[in-house]
Amino acid sequence: MRTIRQRTANSLLKSALVEEGAYRTVAQAVTWLSSFAAERPQVVREITFEELGEWSFAEKTGDLVHKSGQFFRVTGVRVSTDLGLLTSWDQPIIDQPEIGILGIIARDIDGVMHLLMQAKMEPGNPSGVQLTPTVQATRSNYTQVHQGSRPRYLDYFLNRDRSRVIVDQLQWEHGSAFLKKRNRNVVLEVDDDDLPAEPGFEWLTLGQVKKLLEVPNLVSMDTRTVIACLPIVDAHRKDWRSEIGPNVVTSLGAAALDSLGSPEAHSADYEVQSWLTDLKCRHHLTVVPIGLSQVSGWHRTDRAISHSDAPFFRVIAVDVESRSREVVHWTQPMIASRPRGLIAFVISQIDGLLHVLVKARAEPGSADTLILGPTVQSALGFESTRTSGDRSGIVDLVANAAADDIRYSNVQSEEGGRFHHVESEYRIVEIADGDRLSLPPEYLWLSLRQVHELLQFGLLSVEARSLLACLSFL
Repeated sequence: MRTIRQRTANSLLKSALVEEGAYRTVAQAVTWLSSFAAERPQVVREITFEELGEWSFAEKTGDLVHKSGQFFRVTGVRVSTDLGLLTSWDQPIIDQPEIGILGIIARDIDGVMHLLMQAKMEPGNPSGVQLTPTVQATRSNYTQVHQGSRPRYLDYFLNRDRSRVIVDQLQWEHGSAFLKKRNRNVVLEVDDDDLPAEPGFEWLTLGQVKKLLEVPNLVSMDTRTVIACLPIVDAHRKDWRSEIGPNVVTSLGAAALDSLGSPEAHSADYEVQSWLTDLKCRHHLTVVPIGLSQVSGWHRTDRAISHSDAPFFRVIAVDVESRSREVVHWTQPMIASRPRGLIAFVISQIDGLLHVLVKARAEPGSADTLILGPTVQSALGFESTRTSGDRSGIVDLVANAAADDIRYSNVQSEEGGRFHHVESEYRIVEIADGDRLSLPPEYLWLSLRQVHELLQFGLLSVEARSLLACLSFL
């Protein structure tokens, strides 16, 4: 007899393999998003800090704060660690302790699970509009501190009487830019056959969302992190072929599904736990809060806070006019980045099973000594190929990979509510004989099942979750 977990996983897998939804094709979804942006023009311009209006620099700390004391603040931290080549530094960081909701409503339509997705304009989106979760809101947003309208469909997430939980996890935001910031990643299944897709929303299959990840900057980071949490394969039930058929998926898709469903792995689960424990005990991460005015190595002009000589991110101010948001005009600080990043997973068949190479990283916004991230993560100026001094050859392996070895490559942007045009090339590179690589101790090969299980406990970075979402089975 199938358990509820098995039925849910099977339903999600079928949805991931359907690229023709009940209401729109993928091409029609792209047109819908383009039309949404055209009909709701958004104007974003950089301004001086003096023009921020309700934002100002606090007299004692120099922190950039909102007059309500809510939303978020830009403050400073002093960091020291012995994990990685950069051992000590100061930096600005976003302090937003409240937990937001990233929620997707799902329901069965004509025998296929569909996800209710939203077209949303954010000031930092490179392309203006993006495909976002049903609800994407901080606590300040949905308690209407901004005096705007209440997010649609929010009550489904505040009152669970009409739904079943598929995913409900606390996941960390960017540890290099946020101070211990988490969001509640939620997917709820409803039985309401009459639940309408209001203007600006549409029902799409998981396969359609993954297909849209082939379009640069179209699927938001918030969508990527939520769909990465979905239990596509029940690890206790390996016979996905009997349900789907092996000829439906690509060879890489079949290998990924096998890796998600297999109890086997190159390193046993207890060895992975021991590896994590050992790294945490051998390394330290010290993060001391300081006022923004105390951050050394950075300087402030009337338009930006930036590092004096390194190509790290900048803090800027923007003025936003948008006809599609709860509030039609506002100003705010944002994080902007100079170089385009490179975020990549290296994958390999090891012991006949697909494995992913993860790297343990110390990030100032993490709640613990380390978090597990992609094989390569060069973004916001951190771990840039120019300054990292990588001696393992892994960065070069990814950056110079042959076209035949690249399983996924596309430009994706980070969350447009706080990041202004911050883009990275997201890449998945497959190599042969990965277990023969000579690796530093902070790297480890994990099966996809092991990666997904660690993800559920908030041990995987948002960059790693975004990459997992880009892995298609078709």
